[in-house]
Amino acid sequence: MEHEFWHERWTKKEIGFHEGTVNQYLYDHWPELAGRGTGAVFVPLCGKAHDMWWLHDRGHPVIGVELSDIACKDFFEEAGEKAKVHPGEPFTTFRHDNLQLWCGDFFQLAPDDLRHVRLVYDRAALIALPPNMRKGYVDHLTTIIPDGTRILLITLDYATEIKGPPFNVSDDEVKALYADDYKVEHILTNTLARDHPFTKRKGLEGATESVFRLTKL
Repeated sequence: MEHEFWHERWTKKEIGFHEGTVNQYLYDHWPELAGRGTGAVFVPLCGKAHDMWWLHDRGHPVIGVELSDIACKDFFEEAGEKAKVHPGEPFTTFRHDNLQLWCGDFFQLAPDDLRHVRLVYDRAALIALPPNMRKGYVDHLTTIIPDGTRILLITLDYATEIKGPPFNVSDDEVKALYADDYKVEHILTNTLARDHPFTKRKGLEGATESVFRLTKL
């Protein structure tokens, strides 16, 4: 998927993937992943997810990376907060307190950028990518995060043929993508109710969400 695709989606506000509230699985499973610590959290392909404010409010320094400058600006404006903007290459950074959004291409991140990170939250990154991009995403993530980093990964799976994103990612695919470099723990799979906004909008039956805890070896 080209950069222009995502820029167009944000320009046209075609952002059905934006949840608009803090994710319930984050509420339920983050304490088990992070313990009582307040380590730095990396949020790839973060959009303007409210989840980052929740993590910030729990004391975590947060770094999100997002291609769209519209998303980065909206994230702070919609919360009534002002960010200090630092233009640069390959990233323009938006900073408020210990929360940063890096506006640019995820694949331009280097290990030094995330050397202090030990936690990752992925609700909408892996499922935002078509099948031919997922291995490259996982390989690059593995390169840039330190050993021992723990990831809370949330995926979506469905059998109906629809045009993503979000795309369907099966539990077996998650294991195939991550098993070589991570300890993979499948926490739960939950069938989405018929009145769930996503299933209603897409006309899906039997769509499921899965939650994984991953630890880089």
